[in-house]
Amino acid sequence: MTGGHDLVVIGGGAAGLGAARAAAGAGARVLLVTDGPPGGDCTFTGCVPSKTLIEAAGRGLPFDDAVRRMRSVIAQIAATEDAAALRAESIEVRRGRARFVAPGRIDVDGTVLAARRYVVATGAAPAVPSVPGLADVPYLTTETVFDLAAAPGSLIVLGGGPVGCELAQTYARFGTRVTVVEAADRLLPGHEPAVSAVIADVFAREGITLRLGAQAIEAGTTGGVTLRLADGSQVHGDRLLVATGRRPTTGGLDLPAAGIAADDRGHVVTDAHLATTAPGGYAAGDVTGRMPFTHAAFAMGRIAAGNALSRRRQRYDPAATPWVVFTDPEVARVGLTEAQSVGRGGRVAYLPMTEMDRAVTADATDGFVTLVAGPRRLLGNLGGGRILGATVVAGRAGEMIHEPALAVATGMFAGRLAQATHAYPTWSYGIQLAAAQFVTAIGGRRARPARAVR
Repeated sequence: MTGGHDLVVIGGGAAGLGAARAAAGAGARVLLVTDGPPGGDCTFTGCVPSKTLIEAAGRGLPFDDAVRRMRSVIAQIAATEDAAALRAESIEVRRGRARFVAPGRIDVDGTVLAARRYVVATGAAPAVPSVPGLADVPYLTTETVFDLAAAPGSLIVLGGGPVGCELAQTYARFGTRVTVVEAADRLLPGHEPAVSAVIADVFAREGITLRLGAQAIEAGTTGGVTLRLADGSQVHGDRLLVATGRRPTTGGLDLPAAGIAADDRGHVVTDAHLATTAPGGYAAGDVTGRMPFTHAAFAMGRIAAGNALSRRRQRYDPAATPWVVFTDPEVARVGLTEAQSVGRGGRVAYLPMTEMDRAVTADATDGFVTLVAGPRRLLGNLGGGRILGATVVAGRAGEMIHEPALAVATGMFAGRLAQATHAYPTWSYGIQLAAAQFVTAIGGRRARPARAVR
């Protein structure tokens, strides 16, 4: 049995890297165990390749050029987090598959490690629905779609969530005929209905066929790929991309041997400090079933490592963590939605992109800004009230959301956002215009009470 490490991190994705780097930065002796190259899904099959293709498609690059650029970018970013780079940060890396054999004991390909403190950060993998015949179809997932050497003539995207929408629009812009099949009655069902309406309208204008409220009941390979839907109709395409969510990667870990509990979906159970049910054990990232984002995973990893190594423990609070969908326009949100704020006395400021000069100059007026504010204890709505959340649909929503995220994190008065001078004409100027509605009329608009249904 080997040991001598202050912290063992299992998994080399965003959460694992966050944990390992935080621990090493605190002077701890860290071992990172990973069964693949450090960087994980985000670098090789997630954020990096998808956003590179999205950018390339938006610029009108041919698919061959886009793929070459994607592979170059992956290599460039991977080099900043490979084993050599991590060793330079005093992080020991061991390639292999980890398996618990007892509490505080981890077998890595035949070598048993003593791990008094550890972080499980093994991430998640694509979830594939149990559609009859699907197993016999050469479908794509986010783990294989970036291996395509040529853009297919036609593509069925099963799933209209963030990943499905991003890749549907990307391939449509490369010239692929795309059909999105979504079981819910709207795209992006995890977001507000107004968001779904904007993206559906944009997709329709770009020639993307939408089959909403459509349940796939059978898959086949007649003349490419065929999906039979519950209403009796069929959808045909050259290729099929399954984008129906993710499942935690815990197979082979033998969590019960360590005393680590998992929920009914297989996610590692953690408390507010990211501690598992096993002494000295913590978990971070997608394997916990909390916020499924790279930036959230990295933050969780840092907190989990800090809590494992210190008696002063920090809570993980996702309230001010932003969400971004990289469609065009982008979709971003943070904190409470309008519907969620109704019971908290929420008020909502709304600004359509048609009234935002930067959007008009860019000829990109699809979307809106909504800010949600609520009363402070004792002070009520003085100063516009406290910022509780925001939803932005705009060409640069992913950048615009960070000012509201800071406001949510600090409990900022809406009036302070309105008072801060914003450069004109910028996308973020829309945040100021929306915030001002909590204290005065702007373009005839004032903040209104939140409503449960929009």
